Amino acid sequence: MTLRGTLSRHAVACLGAATLAAGLGLAAGPAHAGTDRPHERRDLPGWELKDTGSDARLRGLSAVGRDTAWTSGSGGTVLRTTDGGRTWRDVSPPGTEALEFRDIEALGRRSAVVLSIGPGEDSRIYRTDDAGATWTETFRNDHPDAFYDCVTFFAGGRDGLALSDPVNGRFRILSTSDGGRSWRVLPDDGMPPAQQGDAAFAASGQCLVSTGRADAWFATGGGATARVLHSADRGRTWTEAESGIPAGDPARGVFALAFRDARHGLAVGGDFQPGNPSPDAAARTGDGGATWADARKPPPAYRSGVTWLPHSRTVALAVGPTGSDVTLDAGRTWHGFDSGSYDTVDCSADLGCWAAGEQGRVARLE
Repeated sequence: MTLRGTLSRHAVACLGAATLAAGLGLAAGPAHAGTDRPHERRDLPGWELKDTGSDARLRGLSAVGRDTAWTSGSGGTVLRTTDGGRTWRDVSPPGTEALEFRDIEALGRRSAVVLSIGPGEDSRIYRTDDAGATWTETFRNDHPDAFYDCVTFFAGGRDGLALSDPVNGRFRILSTSDGGRSWRVLPDDGMPPAQQGDAAFAASGQCLVSTGRADAWFATGGGATARVLHSADRGRTWTEAESGIPAGDPARGVFALAFRDARHGLAVGGDFQPGNPSPDAAARTGDGGATWADARKPPPAYRSGVTWLPHSRTVALAVGPTGSDVTLDAGRTWHGFDSGSYDTVDCSADLGCWAAGEQGRVARLE
């Protein structure tokens, strides 16, 4: 039984945790530990590496479908596939080799918005409407203290937000209402004060996420506590809640969020310094982020990316430099199934689940 067969779009609505557990090999012993080699047991699912021809670290990822995906990263890199990862086109914006594209959001099969991070003018946003053949720079940061980390779009693809680390003691929000063709900084009077050392982590393009037409959340770290802030009005006002994921150090906090609707969300993170322990590195909410509960069995190490399996109320994936995990019970317990290094993960509506990371690594779940 393959994962693709088990998770057909016709069967997902009635998929049970026991069925997926059997497919992942969780019910009958240790999970498969994936490597760069072909799987020795083809009945167990895992990530199948795709040759991108790139050595960039790819932290931005947007899954359009099983065939089409965008990914972005270091060296101004943007790649696109339309044949399931068999071939990749380098569609990087010209003259951006010095930029770090940490987030990319597909707004259609041929349209996308990509965000570069960094202080001052290094934080930029570009948009394409012709599959990356040409790009238009639509935003360049002019504030020396701003550092943009993530971008998200609401349902419909016209309204969107981008998140900067604190400026004058408050996180800064950028807003668009025309699909990323123009941007404006929102007033900060509806934003709670930042903690000393507060920042967002530009590790996977998932520090800022949204669902529906108005709800957005962003995650913090580096301060005394790791918080999740929620807006129900497209970024104008925000409420805050402690995530329970340990912070108190510049390398610790919440790195990625995923919401399957306006109430049910997941948070993952930990300490990104190699070799440092990351206890309680996952949390979940059922009330829109007002309160968070620690996972009873979290991933064993730092995780930088997380996504829900489409059409499922209970199944989600998390990835990090030391491996990948699946939850079958909406974030209460996590189980490892692959040991490869990935930074970000995303799934499309037709169950095309992709992961990307260092040295040009991109894989699709098979």
